[in-house]
Amino acid sequence: MSTADERRQAVLRAIVADYIANQEPVGSKTLVERHKLGVSSATIRNDMAVLEQQGYISQTHASSGRIPTEAGYRAFVDALHDVKPLSAAERRAILDFLENGVDMEDVLRRSVQLLAQLTNQAAVVQLPALTVSRVKHCEVVELTPTRLLLVLITDTGRVDQRNVDLAAPIGADGVRAVRDLLNDVLVGKTMRDASESLANLTMRAPAPLADAVRRASDVLIATLVDAAPDRLIIAGSSNLLVPSGSLQGVIDALEQQVVVLKLLASAQELEHVSVRIGRENEDEELSSAAIVTTAYGSGDEALGGLGVVGPTHMDYPGTMQKVATVARYISRILRGE
Repeated sequence: MSTADERRQAVLRAIVADYIANQEPVGSKTLVERHKLGVSSATIRNDMAVLEQQGYISQTHASSGRIPTEAGYRAFVDALHDVKPLSAAERRAILDFLENGVDMEDVLRRSVQLLAQLTNQAAVVQLPALTVSRVKHCEVVELTPTRLLLVLITDTGRVDQRNVDLAAPIGADGVRAVRDLLNDVLVGKTMRDASESLANLTMRAPAPLADAVRRASDVLIATLVDAAPDRLIIAGSSNLLVPSGSLQGVIDALEQQVVVLKLLASAQELEHVSVRIGRENEDEELSSAAIVTTAYGSGDEALGGLGVVGPTHMDYPGTMQKVATVARYISRILRGE
């Protein structure tokens, strides 16, 4: 790479960094004063003209400075080979906050609340999918003589609750028997793997419990196997309502679970942070946003996605750093470390 090309890259990095910090067009004089580029304003102006021709920056009007384009942000992100790590105090504070979660869902809820606060953007996390989570235990609680509560706990800490209405009371002994029958076919399996055994469980149940077992199995299959939408937790949507330009369309997209699930579907590689900028996002509702995502998991297996959504002028190095750190600590907690 020539000296001129290296200098233009430095100029582009400086323009992006200044615009992210101030959201104001950046001029050549400002660049020379702030960034000690070692050349004159005239040389910087020539470099800016070349960068504009290449599509990395644009000029809002004739007398203004330049602002980055989506291509400029992409070049900036692609050049971030090393993201500065958080300080030891920051990492300790994050881990302490997450470790105080009472269960995995609480840990994930804390993670998006924390990310929204740390980045001042919207944060979203996908709960571990039942397609990969294995059932650890199914508790059966008698709410009323004719209503049961099924509490399904997975090895990833996910907890799902379902009500089952009975045709007739089965008593405390019957409740315990239903619990044992369900655990016999569920424990150690994913819900999808256990679905056939659940469907046939009625034939194994004592006659007085057959109807209750059938109803419980039907509820589990209908709500956790056949219609098992991944659950999402979103925090900080209000951060996208800013005076300089509301991202209301992005907020509306976040409220559509399908759009967000598609967004996180690509986050399946642990320790890899992905950045999508503007029109790189397939959904039109997100074409004005930047999205930083990664995966969390246990061992080498990704269990869900985690991300931050904000404007294209977001602080990319800081956001990437915080998303990666929080995901890493979620994975550590999942592993019991």
